Amino acid sequence: MTQSVVVQVGQCGNQIGCCFWDLALREHAAVNQKGIYDEAISSFFRNVDTRVVGDGGSISKGKICSLKARAVLIDMEEGVVNEILQGPLRDVFDTKQLITDISGSGNNWAVGHKVFGSLYQDQILEKFRKSAEHCDCLQCFFIIHSMGGGTGSGLGTFLLKSLFDIISKIDLMVNSGKLGTTVKPKSLVTSSSGALKKQHKKPFDAMNNIVANLLLNLTSSARFEGSLNMDLNEISMNLVPFPQLHYLVSSLTPLYTLTDVNIPPRRLDQMFSDAFSKDHQLLRADPKHSLYLACALMVRGNVQISDLRRNIERLKPSLQFVSWNQEGWKTSLCSVPPVGHSHSLLALANNTCVKPTFMELKERFMRLYKKKAHLHHYLQVEGMEESCFTEAVSSLSALIQEYDQLDATKNMPVQDLPRLSIAM
Repeated sequence: MTQSVVVQVGQCGNQIGCCFWDLALREHAAVNQKGIYDEAISSFFRNVDTRVVGDGGSISKGKICSLKARAVLIDMEEGVVNEILQGPLRDVFDTKQLITDISGSGNNWAVGHKVFGSLYQDQILEKFRKSAEHCDCLQCFFIIHSMGGGTGSGLGTFLLKSLFDIISKIDLMVNSGKLGTTVKPKSLVTSSSGALKKQHKKPFDAMNNIVANLLLNLTSSARFEGSLNMDLNEISMNLVPFPQLHYLVSSLTPLYTLTDVNIPPRRLDQMFSDAFSKDHQLLRADPKHSLYLACALMVRGNVQISDLRRNIERLKPSLQFVSWNQEGWKTSLCSVPPVGHSHSLLALANNTCVKPTFMELKERFMRLYKKKAHLHHYLQVEGMEESCFTEAVSSLSALIQEYDQLDATKNMPVQDLPRLSIAM
């Protein structure tokens, strides 16, 4: 089994990363009850003998001594990283794998870009190299990062809106008292008995846990065995037919696995239907009424390949795929379900429904750019020129145009080409 290094960048990236490691430890603890350092846990963790000084303390097999996350933490502001190092997961992270201490760059993307591009480039590469040394077979660097740009008009804003909608529905479910809604003292959203109090103090915790659960499902095939495993390289290979159109819409079901609510598990077929519902998308979008370029279904738990095929055939008539990729499905089956549940499903769709998001992003940007608002903050940084902004607008306009061209083919009849027949 291959190993991966997680690179956490920025305030948002490190907060989500902290949730990811917390939930990953719980999943492995539920499966690996004997405390043996096996292939599954080695995919994202190193086993270290803390009594040995230096890099010689790594243990490749046997009992778990002390687990260290295969992670590099990068943030130009020290606050979040320091909070992680003082929290319950402080022993999971290697203090040698941190890059912080450039104050001010967190509020100005241009400063951060300069720091990453020049001042800290060698340091970052050295941290990568050190992390990769402990991997027998390195698959990729899995990057978690924040998506804001400093003016509140980045892609992260649209993700935030969708997550806020989901959390609002969860709160409504909890407060309504329907379907036997009882609060769990230790749930996947909140990690302590003071869960609800903590949630009010940190309103983003629940949102970060949703994204962390998405990442757990995304990496499940890399961490556990299954009858139909799929790694991250296969996702990019099968879901991105053109280099520019690499924006995937994700949905997670059942969503109540992320809440403090005890609800009877939904039927398996309903779980597949929910994955294509706009209420379960982690971006404000409705892929069912737009055009699919490709779609991946990553299932966890006691689910058979026949269940997958049956549901794909059932849903196919209601979904519009591009004429040249009618069979554009990629599927994955991991035998280990999320903690406390029998199964779950992560759907990743390359779909034209992201176009309105980019159109709104461009509109917001142009409102500021026409007035030259906030521009001086960026131009005062060495290496940033106004041409960077015009090129960005041009690139965004070209992206929207590509989606327009695809949407224009949406209602075109699909040509039923004869299949290759083999003479016996």
